Amino acid sequence: MVTAITNGIKISVQTMYQDQDSNPEAEHFMFAYRIVIENLSDYTIQLKRRQWFIFDSSGLQREVEGEGVVGEQPVIEPGDAHTYVSACHLTTDMGSMKGNYLMTRLADQTDFTVDIPEFELIVPYRLN
Repeated sequence: MVTAITNGIKISVQTMYQDQDSNPEAEHFMFAYRIVIENLSDYTIQLKRRQWFIFDSSGLQREVEGEGVVGEQPVIEPGDAHTYVSACHLTTDMGSMKGNYLMTRLADQTDFTVDIPEFELIVPYRLN
């Protein structure tokens, strides 16, 4: 599990290769990732936007950006956490993702950015 803390917000990421949804012969490798967002600050926050940078080992790079995560813009109280699972496909059996969230501190409507640490997406047989 990869973890980072930015501005009092802890992001932890765990990845899982989705063998049943992948088709290596067609260069389609599906990975799921579970993210836990913990609010270690003294302020209630809301996740407004996400920005992802996705890399695969062929050199292909993609950027994905949009509102919220999996259709939600969660509000996270101090000491609470929000967990979600999403997925990404690659054209190779190895790659990585990193990014950031745009958060709003609800008390004063201040926006700030939280880093999502870079994490690897690797088919298990490559780890042998």
